[in-house]
Amino acid sequence: MDDRAFQRRWGWLALVLAVAALLWAWHAGVADLLTLEQLKARQTELGEWVGQHLWLAAGTFFLVYVAAAATSLPGAAVLTIAAGALFGLLEGTVLVSFASSIGASLAFLVARFALRERLRERYRDRLKKIDGGIARDGWRYLLTLRLVPVFPFFLVNLLAGLTALPLRTFYWVSQLGMLPATVVYVYAGTQLARIDSLAGVLSPGLLGALVLLGALPLLAKGFTDWLAARRVYRGYVKPRAFDYNVLVIGAGSAGLVSSYIAATVKARVGLVEKSAMGGDCLNTGCVPSKALLRTARLLAEGRDSQRYGVRSMIAEFDFADAMERVQQVIARIAPHDSVERYTGLGVEVITGAARVVSPWEIEVDGRRLSARSLIIATGARPLLPPIPGLDSASYLTSDTLWGLRQLPRRLLVLGGGPIGCELAQAFARFGSQVTVVEMAPRLLGREDADAADAVARQLQREGVHLATGHKALRVEGNGEAGRLVCGYEGGEVVFDYDVLLLALGRSANVEGFGLEEVGVRLNERRTIDADPMLRTNYPNILVCGDVTGPYQFTHVASHQAWYATVNALLAPWWSFKVDYRVIPWATFTDPEVARVGLSEDEARQQKIAVEVTRYALDGLDRAITDGTDAGFVKVLTAPGKDRILGATIVGAHASEMLAEFVLAMKHGIGLNKLLGTIHVYPTMAEANKHVAGNWKRANAPAGVLRWSRRYFAWRRG
Repeated sequence: MDDRAFQRRWGWLALVLAVAALLWAWHAGVADLLTLEQLKARQTELGEWVGQHLWLAAGTFFLVYVAAAATSLPGAAVLTIAAGALFGLLEGTVLVSFASSIGASLAFLVARFALRERLRERYRDRLKKIDGGIARDGWRYLLTLRLVPVFPFFLVNLLAGLTALPLRTFYWVSQLGMLPATVVYVYAGTQLARIDSLAGVLSPGLLGALVLLGALPLLAKGFTDWLAARRVYRGYVKPRAFDYNVLVIGAGSAGLVSSYIAATVKARVGLVEKSAMGGDCLNTGCVPSKALLRTARLLAEGRDSQRYGVRSMIAEFDFADAMERVQQVIARIAPHDSVERYTGLGVEVITGAARVVSPWEIEVDGRRLSARSLIIATGARPLLPPIPGLDSASYLTSDTLWGLRQLPRRLLVLGGGPIGCELAQAFARFGSQVTVVEMAPRLLGREDADAADAVARQLQREGVHLATGHKALRVEGNGEAGRLVCGYEGGEVVFDYDVLLLALGRSANVEGFGLEEVGVRLNERRTIDADPMLRTNYPNILVCGDVTGPYQFTHVASHQAWYATVNALLAPWWSFKVDYRVIPWATFTDPEVARVGLSEDEARQQKIAVEVTRYALDGLDRAITDGTDAGFVKVLTAPGKDRILGATIVGAHASEMLAEFVLAMKHGIGLNKLLGTIHVYPTMAEANKHVAGNWKRANAPAGVLRWSRRYFAWRRG
């Protein structure tokens, strides 16, 4: 017999023994203790019997409690109160403490050896958080669950059995963690045993027990937080006074919003930035890329002028001029993020490289600064893949692209995500021969296949060569021009280029400023690990933006910044969990792809029942007049209901059109109300109303319509 079969047999044996013990107890009449009414009715009789047969009564009670805990049946609370009523505080506490821990361990064994494989396969995603907590904090995580009843005790038993936690650890943590609640319930039982009238319910002792029961979660949480703080802050001395309420590291979108909010409420805030204010969004990301895309779109419209009744349009285009315009756009927006503006708002802007030296202190060019809370907003940088030969080759990223002044003849874009697709289309419109290499079978892997296909078809129409399903193997060449060798269908394919652009996503900036030395924890994605309040393993060090994720968008960074700052300023009195329920994003290709909520592909993969409603833009008047009638609006709803679960829009101005669905999902507005909302004619936003109309027609009540037809036929005579 193999080890797995042996363990499974022991799990089933534990379950059989527990059920047998429970049936025996039931047959013996002990099950009468499972209701307060029976306990009160037979209080005197049971008390006398316990006094005459103490050891038998204690043993029987012990077995019943073990069986009830092992089988997760209701009645444990009443049994605990009965222990106090029948055996007293000390004896009752001892009986319940050991019986509950042993019963919990039996349930743990059943879950681990009899149910583990089946349940883990079915509830894999839901158990991921429990697994992570156990792997990260072990017994401390379980102790918190025991002390603070976020989950019922029986559920903790089963969930712990599905993890890799050792049985011996589970037992002693359960013994310790369940003891406070056991004492409170047993003590309440000693008071209930003396109640002989309704007025007795208000006895001081019982009121004290009930108050303690109500305060137990708060006391337990305070205790576990105190334990965690002692452990994590060990070795550091907290300053007696602080220079700032908040110190923010990084002046990108997240850092700017964080410092702005703190200054608005008159907290003293320091903002540290080692390079340019505004971060990558202003200087190398959103702003420059959208400026470049606007020039590229203008060129494309000019070349396609015959569609608009203009026989020809001549554009005298110079790539260097287009890149200079990008810098002019940055310069116009830069004052919004400038040192002068934020100084005027009350933020102390500190120029230099910050280094975290303790949970409350940083050093900037030899100057030590302290704050009650730190906010890490250091952003991310382009991801550099470990491809052989890349180190000796010349390449560009979305950070370094903006120094180009000569249009590359052959541009190779490695990566078919949003950045790669946007820049590939722009350079193709400028006149470069563009090839996009993507390892996945299609572009834009986070979007629905139909949306990604629409973008792919347009890129191919504009001359972009798409090499999907190609894995980069090595780079050859040590100058500007070179060759990328890829694996494809068991062989090798070579792509020559003049300029190589890496567009494979972004990597969080977590190295080089003291996080590792202080012990700020990272997760498996190599971003800073944070709880739902955006606190790191040091509760006074918070994080927001690309450096933590899980969404690397400017608007999400700003969204997180509010929570991080408010939680930093109000700690330890109040805190808010960041709300990720409705997160929109867009890819600014032509056509644009905009999305919020659940996608059709995700619903299929997760086996979520949805109703999909579509509206094609080739039927929209404004899209036809503008010559932008390629694309669609797709909405996912709960079957038979108008509640919006997700929306995807492909087409011109899709990013603007999406806002109505974001608002609707955020505030629970269904398609019926969208249909009843007046939209200006002719606008692209009318497509949102039309898709709601398509949903309404598909969900029209057939029976009512049949009677309606008969009624109007009768009215005609």
